[in-house]
Amino acid sequence: MNFIRNTIAVIVGLGIAGLIITLGIRAFPQWVNFDAFAPFEHWQRFLQSKQNDGAFFGFLLFISGLGTTVGGVATAIIVKYAKVAYAILIGFIMLFIAMLDVIVFPYHPTFYKISIFLTFFPFSWIGGKIVEIIYERKKKRRIAEKMNKS
Repeated sequence: MNFIRNTIAVIVGLGIAGLIITLGIRAFPQWVNFDAFAPFEHWQRFLQSKQNDGAFFGFLLFISGLGTTVGGVATAIIVKYAKVAYAILIGFIMLFIAMLDVIVFPYHPTFYKISIFLTFFPFSWIGGKIVEIIYERKKKRRIAEKMNKS
């Protein structure tokens, strides 16, 4: 049962991260040059149009970090054990997808190619640590309440 729960948690975390990245790209109407909701359907043409826009790639790094953090939090909330490890798994999968994107489409600036390694793991780790700290505080609070009742 834990395997199914963990698998669902990873899928939910990746879905949330992808949704946040999509909404982040759509947040600025001047960047939207496509008709579909998700920019990923026309990603090559979209990246080619943003090739020399450093602000876009900087924002893409930020929104990817934010999406990975929230996806890591969602995953860590759903899994029962090893919350930080599963949150980091979200970061690893997102890093793998970003590396494929950089390899397949040659339109990314050099700072973006380097910065993806510094973005996904730390932000997903932060997401897992947030949940772990919250759960630890709740656990300590329950123990303290039990001891005060005695």
